[in-house]
Amino acid sequence: MENAWVFFFMIGLPCIAIAIGTLGQEWFKHQNKKLEAHSKDTAEKAAQYAAQTERLEQRMRVLERIITDKGFDVSMQIEDLRDAPETKELN
Repeated sequence: MENAWVFFFMIGLPCIAIAIGTLGQEWFKHQNKKLEAHSKDTAEKAAQYAAQTERLEQRMRVLERIITDKGFDVSMQIEDLRDAPETKELN
C-alpha cells in the first residue's frame, strides 16, 4: 500500500498537474482568440457607425443650407400650420 502512495506522489500527481496546466494554456489561448475576434468586430462596427454618422451630418448640413439659402422662415411656417383649420375629417 505504501508503494501505491509513493507511485501516486511521484508519478500520478505530476501527470495530473501537467494535464491541468496544458488544459489551462489551451483555455487561455481560446479565450484570447475570442477576445481578438470580438475586438475586431467592435472596431468594424465603430467604423461603420462613424461613416453613417458622417453621412447623416453631411445630409443635415445640406438641409440647413437649403433652409437658410432660400430664406425660409421655418418657425413661421410651423405656426401657420398650427393655426390653419383642419380640412380633413377624422373617421
